[in-house]
Amino acid sequence: MWNRLAKAISQIQNRNISALSYEEHYRYAYNLVLYQQGDMLYNGVRKQIEQHLNKLCVERIVPAFPPGGATAVSAGILLPDFKQVVPNSSSSTSPSSKGKQKAGGPATAANDDGGASSHIANSNLGMTATQGGDRADAVARTQAGERLMKAIRDAWLDHRDCMSKLSDVLKYVDRVHVPNTSNPTIWILGLELFRDSVVRSSKYPIQIHLYSTLLTHIQIEREGSVISRSLVKSNVDMLGDLTHPKPGLPSSQQPTVYAHDFEPAFLATSAAFYKAEAERLLDTSDAARYLAHVEKRLQEETGRVSVYLKPETQTPLRALLEKQFLSSHLGTILDMPGSGLVTMLDEDRRDDLGRLYRLFNRVSEGPQALRLGLKAYITSKGKLINDSVNAPTSSKSLDAAAPADGPSASNEAPNADGDAPALSSKERGKGRAREGASTGEASTPQATMALRWVEEVLDFKFKFDSIFSTSLQSDKGCESSINEAFESFVNSNPRAPEFISLFIDENLKKGLKGKTEEEVDDVLNKTISVFRFLHEKDVFERYYKQHLAKRLLQGRSVSDDAERGMMAKLKVECGHGYVQKLQGMLNDMKVSEDAMNEFTRSLKNSNRPMPFDISVNVLTSTYWPISAQAQPCTMAPSMVEARRRFEGFYQSKHSGRILTWHPNLGNADVRVTFKSRKHELNVSTYALIVLLLFEDIAEGETLAYDDIAANTGIPEADLQRTLQSLACAKYKILVKEPKGREIAKTDKFLFNSGFTCPLARIKIAQVAARVENAGERKETTEKVEEERKNQIEACIVRVMKDRKTMTHNDLVNEVVRQLASRFQPNLSLVKKRIESLLDREYLERAEARNVYNYLA
Repeated sequence: MWNRLAKAISQIQNRNISALSYEEHYRYAYNLVLYQQGDMLYNGVRKQIEQHLNKLCVERIVPAFPPGGATAVSAGILLPDFKQVVPNSSSSTSPSSKGKQKAGGPATAANDDGGASSHIANSNLGMTATQGGDRADAVARTQAGERLMKAIRDAWLDHRDCMSKLSDVLKYVDRVHVPNTSNPTIWILGLELFRDSVVRSSKYPIQIHLYSTLLTHIQIEREGSVISRSLVKSNVDMLGDLTHPKPGLPSSQQPTVYAHDFEPAFLATSAAFYKAEAERLLDTSDAARYLAHVEKRLQEETGRVSVYLKPETQTPLRALLEKQFLSSHLGTILDMPGSGLVTMLDEDRRDDLGRLYRLFNRVSEGPQALRLGLKAYITSKGKLINDSVNAPTSSKSLDAAAPADGPSASNEAPNADGDAPALSSKERGKGRAREGASTGEASTPQATMALRWVEEVLDFKFKFDSIFSTSLQSDKGCESSINEAFESFVNSNPRAPEFISLFIDENLKKGLKGKTEEEVDDVLNKTISVFRFLHEKDVFERYYKQHLAKRLLQGRSVSDDAERGMMAKLKVECGHGYVQKLQGMLNDMKVSEDAMNEFTRSLKNSNRPMPFDISVNVLTSTYWPISAQAQPCTMAPSMVEARRRFEGFYQSKHSGRILTWHPNLGNADVRVTFKSRKHELNVSTYALIVLLLFEDIAEGETLAYDDIAANTGIPEADLQRTLQSLACAKYKILVKEPKGREIAKTDKFLFNSGFTCPLARIKIAQVAARVENAGERKETTEKVEEERKNQIEACIVRVMKDRKTMTHNDLVNEVVRQLASRFQPNLSLVKKRIESLLDREYLERAEARNVYNYLA
């Protein structure tokens, strides 16, 4: 029976099965097992399969070996555990490994999956179609490798087909004999025999040539040539179907030959190849091309795995690529001169930045490196922006007095707390027009600097907002780094609060040429994005109140709606308390307008009409940044009478209120007769008082500086600026003797009756005051610090009144949190204020350490 069965197995292996009876041979196997001859049958089948596989090796596979392969045993790939795989020695050296090793010498690389190390001879695996020999030789070697893969594939498919039929004949053996003897089934036996007799044959170096061929073909494809992917896939699938025996593991968990033998060698050669390629590209290419190549390689390897490698190779292969191309060179890529992150940002290369972001996000260290790079870039560019406005030349140009539409916005409106109405007529002339936000047409040199700084910051911020939403895919980590960098460089400019307030002031003034209200609102919305970065929002509030006061009192605000819209934006950022006084200023202007309408009606109903129109703004002392002390000034009798009549009207409506007049904040329209014609002049109230002195003197008569000062009582600094605007500016209403730009106490002044001008209405711009010098700025800072002390104490009391008992750290943290919307309180200052409140018995120390109690 065995002889007949053995003959049938031979017929199956020789594909001559037409005359075989499966039922008959199934009975032979059944009887042999039944009569206790199962071992003889099982061993006989094993021996016959081995003989057939040896025959396949001799007849099909060995003749397909690439020529010259047997001479390359000295250098090659040391595979895990037991075998040496030597690639074709006739293959040429890879360009990526050229110069990295001695000829014929092995290179080494760690096995990334934690298994045994693999030693790779790059000199044998770097074959290309165009290097190390002519193209015909390369094609011949490729074809020789394909012959070997085809021979192994055909032998594998033939063996599988035979084993499938043989398993059908020996089903009874699998069902009865195999379970009793713990032997593998006939099918598994066939796989193991193919593994040991063919793939891992001890007689023929099949494994050497097979792995060398597979790895070489993969590298050939990496270098741009075409290979037979179907042949590679069929051989890889074969390795995936064969298992590597691991004692103690169930059959379902046994590793495959692919995972145990081939994958480590594949990963090691890949690591060596890509490491050399990365170093070569970094030396010869730029960052953009390098990243594009990396992205292409990642896509290629993903496709390679999906087509002919095993899915489990995807993860270690991707990690290998990311390590060799990215993790090891993050700093080099970012800092590449002329093409790195700085160049990409400078030239706004969105696609390259997007690719950089995507690739850096693939490695663990990448996001942090990118964020640090962005932060360093913003910090350096921000320093340049700050330096451009803080340079000595810029400061020097602002120290000089210059003619302007009105007083300097930084220090002309004094700080104050008292009741102060101001006498002013409504401005009817057009303010200086400004094209868009051009820095060259600002109202003062200081505003010019502020406009330039804020516009540069806004442009820089807008650029990064766009990059953030496109290239950086709105990444929260990048957003945090960008905001931190902007916050740092904005606050490193000590004049940032003043500049932002001046920028808003310029955009909320009347007469902006080429800007609609919608465009102004858009600019202000962008400005708020910079305002958010400010730490010293209380300093901004101080300047904003001064600038708002000037806009309102000089009638230069574009509209109440625009002002209230800006306040609404500030309210969203800082809360209702931040804008309460600002809103009070707007309300005062509205109430003053209603009061003036009523005053005008009362004048019409009286029998004593006014010789001229008057407009008075009554201001609440606690809202406006104006000194409570009245400015000294001797007005003309007609002006004094107008004041007296308004005071009488106001007291009849509001008894008990005290009015303090501030002529330094007013302006007037006056009709002046010259020899040629009459002109209507728009001047400051001080200028009007000075001009009225010349009304009662003879033509050609002069007034000395001392006489003017004695008759007007105007403070010296204001008087000098007033005379300078009348006698030394573009429109010379007065003639100064001697001539010159500066006003001296020995000067004399003459009314310029021969003045000519084609304009009927002329605005005499008040010469701007000098900007704050170091001493004045220090004084302003001290006042801010004093206000902060009061705010910190009020916050401490408010918190303790609510909590009753708190630890020191909790109290400090809560105070810092609540005050953050106005300024960043210094921790030592908070501690000093707590000590002060303890001394004044607002708080007391509890028995527990570092705990405070509130004292009602």
